[in-house]
Amino acid sequence: MAASKLQALWNHPAGPKTIHFWAPTFKWGISIANVADFSKPPEKLSYPQQIAVTCTGIIWSRYSTVITPKNWNLFSVNVAMATTGLYQLSRKIRHDYFSEPEAAVANDD
Repeated sequence: MAASKLQALWNHPAGPKTIHFWAPTFKWGISIANVADFSKPPEKLSYPQQIAVTCTGIIWSRYSTVITPKNWNLFSVNVAMATTGLYQLSRKIRHDYFSEPEAAVANDD
């Protein structure tokens, strides 16, 4: 049973013998780096970078569902990119527009 599943994966049109497998696999590095940046202070985040990550995730998630063969590795990495990008953008926006300026409060004392 396991051997037949491995054989099916190996021979799949988007399997490990093709670029359609390896490109999204290495793209996971971007999502992992974005998750690692969750601990980074919001003021250090970049709007252009997070917008690019989010838009790339959204656009390519859609694309991966309409191509043949279906590439679920591509779909999942791009959903992860869109999700982490949206989260980082929300952190940055909350910090820049909805938080109390701490320096001003400290100077008033």
